[in-house]
Amino acid sequence: MRADHRRALALLACTQFLLLLDTSVINVAAPSMGRDLDISPAALSWVANAYLVSFGGLLLLSGRAADLLGRRRVFTAGLATLTVASVLGTVANSAALLITARAAQGVGAAMAAAAALALLLMLFQDGPERHRALGIFAAMAGAGGAAGTVLGGVLTSWLGWESTFAMNVLVGIALMLPVRRLLPADRPVADGRGIDLPGAVTVTLGLALLAYALVSTGESGWRAPETLGTGAAALLLLTVFAGLERRAAHPLVPLEIFRRRTLRLANLLAAMWQMALFPMFFLVSLYLQAVLGHEPVIGGLGLLPLSLVVVVTASFADRLIGRFGLRAVMTAGFVLVAVGMAWQSLLTADGSFVTDVLPPSLILGVALPLVSITTNVAATLGTEEREAGLASGLVNTSLQFGSVIGLAVLSGVAAARTGASDATDAGVALTEGFGTAFLVGAGIAVLAGLLSLRLVLPTPPPAGGAGAPAEPARPAARSSPAGT
Repeated sequence: MRADHRRALALLACTQFLLLLDTSVINVAAPSMGRDLDISPAALSWVANAYLVSFGGLLLLSGRAADLLGRRRVFTAGLATLTVASVLGTVANSAALLITARAAQGVGAAMAAAAALALLLMLFQDGPERHRALGIFAAMAGAGGAAGTVLGGVLTSWLGWESTFAMNVLVGIALMLPVRRLLPADRPVADGRGIDLPGAVTVTLGLALLAYALVSTGESGWRAPETLGTGAAALLLLTVFAGLERRAAHPLVPLEIFRRRTLRLANLLAAMWQMALFPMFFLVSLYLQAVLGHEPVIGGLGLLPLSLVVVVTASFADRLIGRFGLRAVMTAGFVLVAVGMAWQSLLTADGSFVTDVLPPSLILGVALPLVSITTNVAATLGTEEREAGLASGLVNTSLQFGSVIGLAVLSGVAAARTGASDATDAGVALTEGFGTAFLVGAGIAVLAGLLSLRLVLPTPPPAGGAGAPAEPARPAARSSPAGT
């Protein structure tokens, strides 16, 4: 890997770390915000959820904007938006300002995330070098998700909740400074298509409303009129979007892209690993604090070993793919997710971190980079440069909604099982709920593992230089080393 590419990758990976960290850091800081500013529990939940709604809703549009306007330009604009929004969060003195700041952070995160992956696809060609780059990218994403609970506890305990926003200001500025020096100035895609405004409006509103409906289930429940009404409106808008794209001369998302079997299945699998794994960070932290009685800082630090294993495993995942094939490594990753989640479900109310949390978390630390790297590779195979932003927006949307759906479903399962428990001890009832949720996560991983066996990789394009266009995807032969 060239030195300039390594430096560019470091910048993109650190950005991904920050964006995923922001997804979880607020969960630990939120109670302090509520106490200091006298914010109601309902409003406080939206301090966290506003980020998820705007982030998930704008990823597809951000990916297309990156193709049209230039990936480096959209990447920089995203970091700038995130930084300014974090300044607002630092000085916020009410729930309204905090929610506004978090929603604006999500806008910036969507722009930066879609452009960052598109830049990575542009810098690294299909093959071992891209696998290695995606491995580092995935490692930083996984570490960011886990580190959010650690940093949230440390910063809130030592410096106050405002420091979680101030950290973004400092890091955002630090990431923007070397952008022009480290990232190439790509040319916008001159395909004459422009922005499909009706498609952009309907898909953005539809995805945002879908995210809103999913995250509001924790507050209102699945059967609440608010949840059902918002969900129905989201589905209606997404149906209208599909109709518009079918008739548009220059659609935002050409529907023929979904004829690519590999792309469809890879995006589904990307969503499924997030559904199974993302809620684990939240539920394990709750178990350590609410059942075992640890302080928030210790509850967050409990996920640090997992983060370290993620980084180590991701460093050699490309060699595993090269030796055993993409499909085999992906399936093995989902098997490990299922094993780790099933083991995690055996936790007890009188257990400990060393016996109940650490062993399965180490298995999940190995599994996370295997499934995240392989699904990203599969979802972007054969991507032409002009499609980099679109491919990035699709897989990022799959990942984001996988995490939102997973957290809503598994948290709901845990709450329902806890409420139905006959245990008189609250800790025992909570533990039963967590255990059931982890079993559901294991079941999702088993289903994903079975689906991964159906993955058929496209035939590599013929040798013709780095700039040669990719050929349409065709089923790979059974003897292809990438698919065995």
